[in-house]
Amino acid sequence: MKTRVVRFHAVGGPEVLRIEALDVPQPGPGEVLVRMEAIGLNRAEAGFRQGQYFETPQLPARIGYEGAGRVAALGPDVRDYAVGDAVCIIPGFSMNRYGVYAEQALVPASALLPRPRGMSATDGAAIWMPLLTAYGALIDITGLKAGEAVLITAASSSVGLAAIEIANAVGATPIAVTRGAAKVA
Repeated sequence: MKTRVVRFHAVGGPEVLRIEALDVPQPGPGEVLVRMEAIGLNRAEAGFRQGQYFETPQLPARIGYEGAGRVAALGPDVRDYAVGDAVCIIPGFSMNRYGVYAEQALVPASALLPRPRGMSATDGAAIWMPLLTAYGALIDITGLKAGEAVLITAASSSVGLAAIEIANAVGATPIAVTRGAAKVA
C-alpha cells in the first residue's frame, strides 16, 4: 500500500518540494503511524528545507514537525494510545528521521499528545511550536512569575501571541511591541 509524502531531493525554496508515493511505513518500537488530518507550517521547516537549520537535511529528506491526526497503527511496545485516538504531534524529533507532511506519517510516540476534546485538527497542528518556544523562553529559562512585566517584541507573530497568553496565564503583565498600527489588533 502507498501513501503520499512530501520530500525534497535538493535544498532550496518551496519549489524543491515533491509529492511522492511511498510505501506505508510500519511502526517499530516506540513509533506510531498517524493518519494526518492537518499539518503546521513554521520557520523551522523552511530553514531545514533551505539547509539553514541546526541540522543539515539528509537527502532525500522528509519534512514537517507539527501535525494532528488519528492513530492508524502502533509499534509493538506503545501502550499509551489506541488505533483511532485523536492526537497532536509536537516538534520533538529530527526531521532527518521523521516528517509529517504526508497522508500517513510515522512518528515517535514520545512526540504525541492526546488532542483535547473539541480541539480541531487545524488548531492541534498549529499551536505547539509557538507555545513550546514561548513557554521555554518565559517560564523554563527566565522563570517569569505573577506580578512581573515582560516585553514581548514581534507580539503579532505566532510566538508573540503565545507569549502574551502565557504571561497572562501566570499573572505577569505582557508589554507588546509590534512594527505598526496595522498589527496592533
